[in-house]
Amino acid sequence: MNTWKIVRPSLAAGAFLAGQMAHAIKREDLPTLENQDPSGRFGDPDAPPLTIVFLGDSSVTAPGVEPLDYAWPRQIALHLARRFSVNAVSVAVGGSKARDVLATQLEQAIDLKPDIAYLSVGSNDALRGTPVPRFEAEYDRIVARLHANVPSVGLSGVGDLGTIPRLPELMRGVARVRARAIDHAIGRVRVNYPRAIKSNAWNVMHPAFEEHPEMFASDLFHASAEGHLLFASVGRPVADKLVEVWQAQINSTHVT
Repeated sequence: MNTWKIVRPSLAAGAFLAGQMAHAIKREDLPTLENQDPSGRFGDPDAPPLTIVFLGDSSVTAPGVEPLDYAWPRQIALHLARRFSVNAVSVAVGGSKARDVLATQLEQAIDLKPDIAYLSVGSNDALRGTPVPRFEAEYDRIVARLHANVPSVGLSGVGDLGTIPRLPELMRGVARVRARAIDHAIGRVRVNYPRAIKSNAWNVMHPAFEEHPEMFASDLFHASAEGHLLFASVGRPVADKLVEVWQAQINSTHVT
């Protein structure tokens, strides 16, 4: 079998996608929204302490989300603040791909010695043409380091990026296929790490984001406050499981 014949269409699709994405980003008729920092302290200061660090891209930095408390990382922190004194720290940077998390965020997150790490990256890899095997290898390196140093690790899946209204119509089908491939890669990585839990973003974005334009911010690219609240509805049960994993790990360490 000629492997090049298989790889070449994939590379061509990636190059096409990257070019179309660059064109979509440069649209001057739409606003540019600023990234935000969802970090903060939440809950009763006298409650048991819990530190959660968020790594990733603009899915964490929530451009255009107002009020910021509606951003899904803060919604997770507020949810956990019912039981804990939560220190939520974001090291995420808008526009990041997996290789950027490896280069600039990973060690910074580990140095914070969090109880829980929550990783949300992959959409930019999907949209900017990162080959899936390369993404999967880079993502695996991130999760391996987190799993070795953090008691509990959350992984955000990638949703249906074909719903993004800012993308040209021809590009949406390619974005949908690419997003599904990246999401599956995340799922394959997760299987290797028993203390990692993955959320299912796909079922959240489709069909809700396709049927309800208000799920997108004014730049027609990032999720709006309403979209983030929908993300949070999936993230809260994952956060509860992450706490269970963290507590089980702590108890196991104390026993040994």
